[in-house]
Amino acid sequence: MREISTRTITDKVRELCIKAAYDLPEDVEVLLKQGLEKEESDFGKYSLDKIIKNVSLARHDNVPMCQDTGITVILVRLGQQVKIVGGSMTEAINEGVRQGYTDGYLRKSVVADPLLNRVNTGDNTPAVIHTEVVEGDELHIQILPKGAGSENMGAVKMCKPSEGIEGVMDFIVDSVTNAGGNPCPPIIVGVGIGGTMDQCTLLAKKALARHAGSSHPEQGYAEMEQQLLERINRLGIGPQGFGGRVTALAVHIETFPTHIAMLPVCVTLNCHAARHTEATL
Repeated sequence: MREISTRTITDKVRELCIKAAYDLPEDVEVLLKQGLEKEESDFGKYSLDKIIKNVSLARHDNVPMCQDTGITVILVRLGQQVKIVGGSMTEAINEGVRQGYTDGYLRKSVVADPLLNRVNTGDNTPAVIHTEVVEGDELHIQILPKGAGSENMGAVKMCKPSEGIEGVMDFIVDSVTNAGGNPCPPIIVGVGIGGTMDQCTLLAKKALARHAGSSHPEQGYAEMEQQLLERINRLGIGPQGFGGRVTALAVHIETFPTHIAMLPVCVTLNCHAARHTEATL
């Protein structure tokens, strides 16, 4: 049994929160630069050029690349041979978010109650934490700050199995069409298929956590990802919604077995500031 202290967890989450806000991952930046080369619209090129310069300035000056530093979504893989010592893992993670958003001068955007008491908690906690217990003696933490502009444009549909591949693909494309310029394109499209209504939404978040532009390991889904990307980039929404051919940088699909009478599908979008960072303890 390997011990990991809550203090170590807090320190690492603090570091990751700040890094995610300041330093866009290279995988996303590469896709933005490739998008600039592909874009044909003058205004689209202008928008992408400014986005790429903003990414560089944020990294150089240690400032957030976007004023909406998001609600903190955290994916945790906890090894069965890990023993957390010194308190609660959940409390340690939230303390790391609290410190990161305070020390990093990141906007605090979480309200204590979603409907009746929308008062800001003042420290961006609680985080949205998803924990998966796995084999091994490591603790893997992945941070995905989720801005409201893109998150508000997500969609879930309980498709009928008879709708098949075309029905699922039409729903995904229609979801992006309905989102328009609201999620600050070019976007990354996360898709969850299968499980139950709640699980397909988590699958979609896990899809966003993948290395940007990576392909699904199963050929059929990899082909779907490419076909969807091509269809979405023919919509003409373009960078920042001003028109053009680069509406999406990537489409990622994650799946899970489901009931014979169900076909749940979730579409969740990430803006061009597709922030994600991770560490293994």
